[in-house]
Amino acid sequence: MDRNLALEFVRVTEAAAIEAAKWIGKGEGKKADGAAVEAMRRRFNTIDFHGRIVIGEGKKDEAPELYVGEELGTGNGPEMDIAVDPLECTDSVAFGRYNATTLVTTGPKGSLLSAPDTYMDKIAVGPTARDVIDLDASVKDNIEKVAKALGKNVGEVTVSMLDRPRHEGLIQEVRQAGARVRLITDGDVAVAVATCQEESPIDMLLGSGGSAEAVLAAVAMKIMGGEILARLKPRNDEDRKEMAEMGLDDKTIFTSEDLARGDNLTFTATGVIDGPMLPGVIFNPSSILTHSVVMRSVSKTVRYLTTYHHEE
Repeated sequence: MDRNLALEFVRVTEAAAIEAAKWIGKGEGKKADGAAVEAMRRRFNTIDFHGRIVIGEGKKDEAPELYVGEELGTGNGPEMDIAVDPLECTDSVAFGRYNATTLVTTGPKGSLLSAPDTYMDKIAVGPTARDVIDLDASVKDNIEKVAKALGKNVGEVTVSMLDRPRHEGLIQEVRQAGARVRLITDGDVAVAVATCQEESPIDMLLGSGGSAEAVLAAVAMKIMGGEILARLKPRNDEDRKEMAEMGLDDKTIFTSEDLARGDNLTFTATGVIDGPMLPGVIFNPSSILTHSVVMRSVSKTVRYLTTYHHEE
């Protein structure tokens, strides 16, 4: 993929992050999400490419969305799949909590998994432990194998997951295995990516979360050498019907390569509020400061960008 095109996508996430950040702490999550969506759509449509959303947020949260099947760009240039979360951690923005980002991944047509906006069971680890995890294995078994791969005692392993009632049993299993638990209010993409960062305290992501986030994380995991395993977890008959229409089931375990195929992918994110992956937007008297990351699989590069936006 053209590196200049990859940098165009960071302008998309920057624009969305700035608009979303204007709503931090105002208790208006839907308005923050809507502002990010519209900023993304406007910026996408100035770029010379023919993009199509194959998976994204919106439906399960009844939120504003860039909808699956929506076409973006000028129509000139390469055909590309897009996975998107215009505002990951909407509630974090609404209530001024930790960790929120805007996220875009792209690849050639047919490269990204197209799936309903539902949930997936997930396990993700960094490069050192990528070959020892198994989504069907017990929590205890996975933790012990990851600990061995990392050269740690089980008691030193930190497992992160979303703080949700559905994870109460999982939390107990991690504790019974002897590992540490670190709960997050939102934002499992950033936590999955954190497992690949040597300076991060997070060793493993477990639990269920959004299907779009699994695809978004898979691109970054591939580029950074980690691994995510995921399996669709439909909420209801409507999800099951939509999955069947798309040729999907709730038994198949997807690897990062299944979720994001090939070596011509990009991952772009901009921080809205400080989190484990990126600092948030800062509004200065004469400028706006954003922090972003741009990853390209073809070159295995991970670039961090600090950008000053000077408004009229």
